[in-house]
Amino acid sequence: MTTGAYLLAFILSTLYGAGFHLWLGGSSRRLLLYLLAGWVGFVVGHFAGGFIGFTFMSAGALHIVPASLGSIIALFTANWLAQRGREPESRS
Repeated sequence: MTTGAYLLAFILSTLYGAGFHLWLGGSSRRLLLYLLAGWVGFVVGHFAGGFIGFTFMSAGALHIVPASLGSIIALFTANWLAQRGREPESRS
C-alpha cells in the first residue's frame, strides 16, 4: 500500500471513531476506546476484504467497504462491551 492509502485509512477510521463518540457522547476514555476500536476494526476489515477478494469501492489497494464495515462492527462491539462492564445504578 502507498502512503496515501495509509493516510486515507487513518483519516477514515479516525472519523468513524470520533463520529461514533460525537453521536453517543462520553468521557475522554470512551473517545480513546472508540478511536482504537475504529482503527483496529478498519484494519481487520481491510484484511478480511482482501482475503475474500472483495474489490467493490476500493481505492487502490485499500478495500474501503469491508474496512468500513469492520470499523462499524468494532465500534458497536466496543460500546456493547463497555456497557456490560458498568454496574447498574441502584434506585434507593
